[in-house]
Amino acid sequence: MSLNRSEKEAVVAEVQSLAAKAQTLVMAEYRGVVVGDMTNLRAKAREQGVNLRVLKNTLVRRAVAGTPFEAAADQMVGPLIYGFSEDAVAAAKVLADFAKDNTALVLKAGVYDGKALDVNGVKQLANIPTKEVLLAQLLGLMQSPISGLARVLAAVAKQKEEAAA
Repeated sequence: MSLNRSEKEAVVAEVQSLAAKAQTLVMAEYRGVVVGDMTNLRAKAREQGVNLRVLKNTLVRRAVAGTPFEAAADQMVGPLIYGFSEDAVAAAKVLADFAKDNTALVLKAGVYDGKALDVNGVKQLANIPTKEVLLAQLLGLMQSPISGLARVLAAVAKQKEEAAA
């Protein structure tokens, strides 16, 4: 179904607004994905704050021109689904996790921080822990010297009690 000029302009404006807010763009070829599976993918993406869109490649190229996402313009060929996310790893994580279970979805490329990513780069980005996990790891790292000192002091106090008894 062909879009008229005003509809194309609306799509370009929508993609420009998504790109302006997003840190990451991930592209995947969706040929052969069943409608039910695509619905599940969209639901998971919404939960993670990822905007998934099936768009005409020429309109996306026009929308991302002059943005950091222009780095992947040469990869925008074929039937693609585009995932934009404000979180640096959310789009990569959602699409990579879905691609593990559904072989019909094939990761193509992505862009993070103005740098084009190949399939391996997208998978590496997807393997980065979430912000909450990283904060928990940092807190654990910061608490370890204090808890170690507390254990040593408790052991010394116990030894002195045993020696006094």
